[in-house]
Amino acid sequence: MGRTAILNIVGLTPGLVGGHTPNIQRFVEKTALIPVRPVLPAVTCTAQSTYLTGKSPSDHGIVANGWFDRQLSEHHFWKQSNHLVGGEKIWETLRKKTPGYTCAKMFWWFNMYSSADWSITPRPMYPSDGRKLFDVYAYPLSIRDDIKNDLGDFPFPSFWGPAAGIKSSQWIAASAKWIEDKQSPDLNLVYLPHLDYNLQRRGPSDSYIEKDLLEIDEIVGDLIEYYSTRGVQVLLLSEYGITDVNKPIYPNREFRDKGWIEIKDEIGLELLDCGASKAFAITDHQVSHIYINDKSIEGDVRKVLESLDGVSKVYDKDNRSSVGLDHSRSGDLIAFSDEESWFSYYHWFDDSKAPDFARCVDVHRKYGYDPVELFLDPTQPLIKGRIALNLLKKKLGLRMLMDVIPLDAGLVKGSHGSLPNSRDDWAVLIGDFDADGDFIEATDVHAYLLQACG
Repeated sequence: MGRTAILNIVGLTPGLVGGHTPNIQRFVEKTALIPVRPVLPAVTCTAQSTYLTGKSPSDHGIVANGWFDRQLSEHHFWKQSNHLVGGEKIWETLRKKTPGYTCAKMFWWFNMYSSADWSITPRPMYPSDGRKLFDVYAYPLSIRDDIKNDLGDFPFPSFWGPAAGIKSSQWIAASAKWIEDKQSPDLNLVYLPHLDYNLQRRGPSDSYIEKDLLEIDEIVGDLIEYYSTRGVQVLLLSEYGITDVNKPIYPNREFRDKGWIEIKDEIGLELLDCGASKAFAITDHQVSHIYINDKSIEGDVRKVLESLDGVSKVYDKDNRSSVGLDHSRSGDLIAFSDEESWFSYYHWFDDSKAPDFARCVDVHRKYGYDPVELFLDPTQPLIKGRIALNLLKKKLGLRMLMDVIPLDAGLVKGSHGSLPNSRDDWAVLIGDFDADGDFIEATDVHAYLLQACG
C-alpha cells in the first residue's frame, strides 16, 4: 500500500483552477479533476466529517460548524473532540486492511482525541486570570514543543481574524513536511486555509483573489514536488466553493420582533438567552438551524423564515432527511439561503447594546459563525495603535478587551453553505483516479480516497 498526502485547499473550485494556479494546473494535466457536489451544509466541519467517514450528517452527526445542545441549553461552535463524529474514519478502515497503517492530521478539524497517530490543531490556552494565549494542541503531547522549537510558534493571528493570511498556511505546510521527515506517515491530511479569508472578505469576483491564488499555488506546488521526491502520492481536495454575496439575513432580529427571543441584560448589554427563548437561530454561513422551545409557534416561525428575502429553502423534521440532516443536533427547522445571501447571528437593534464579545474575535461565545471577524472596525480612529496598546497590556499581564471588530455584516462579500448553481463553484477533487460521470457526491469522496490509498 502506497503512502498518500491529501491537501485540503479550502475554497478551491473548478472555476479557480487556471492561469493563476500554474502548479495546480500542471498537476491537473497529469491527473484528473472532478467537481464535487458539496454536502449540505457546505461548511468545514460537516464536509471534513463526510469525507473521512463517507456518511451524511444524518449519520455522522456534524450538522454544521456549531449547534445547540438541548440538554445543556448551550450553543457550541468549533468543538474539537473527535468523539463527536460518528462513523469509522478513513485511517481506521485502512488499518483493518493493513495493520500498523499510520495517519497524521495536520490541522484538519475534530483533531483532538482521535485515533490518528499524530495530530496538531489550533488550541489557545485560557489561564484563570482571563488571558488568552495562542498555542496548538498536539498528539503525542511531546511533539508540540518539538515542532515549535523547529518551526517557531504557530502564527495564530494569521489563522483567523483581521490578520488572517498566508503565514498560517505556510506554517501548516512546513508542519506537514516536518511530520513527514520525522515519522513518514502512510496518510498525511494537510489543511491549507488561505483562500478562505479574502474569498469571504472580498468575494471571488474581486481581482485581488488572483494574488491569493498565486500564493496558495506556490505552497501547493512546493508540497507536490516535496512529496514526489519521497514517493508519496498527492491528492488535492476542497470542502466547498465560495460565492459572491450582497445580502445578510438576520433571523434572530425577526424572531425578536415577534417576541420569541428572550434577552438577558448583563452590565447593560443584551445577551441572547437561548434556553428561555421560544425560538432562536444558530447561524452558520448560508445555513441556519432554528431551535423551537415552544412547539405551538413552529408554523408561525416557518412562515417568518420563508418570508425573509434571501431564504431559499426551509426543511423540517419530516423532510430534512432529504438533505442528510436528520439528526438530533439539527434544528427543528433548517433554513438555507440563496447563494447571494448569508445568515448573521445578530439579535440586537442598537449596537451600543451588543454583547462585548461581538466586537472581538470570539468564535465560541457567538450564537453563530461571524465572518465580520475578518475585518478591523473602520469607524475606530487609530485602530492599529489601539491594538498595539492592547497587546502591550496583555504582555504586562493587564486585563484588556480586543474590541476591534466592526458590527457591519454588509462588509462580507463571500459565503458558502448552500449548493451553488454552477459546478464551477463546487468543491473539487484532483488526483490520479478514474471518475465516472461529470461530478461526484461529497459522500462518494470517501471511496475515492480509500481507492487512492490502496
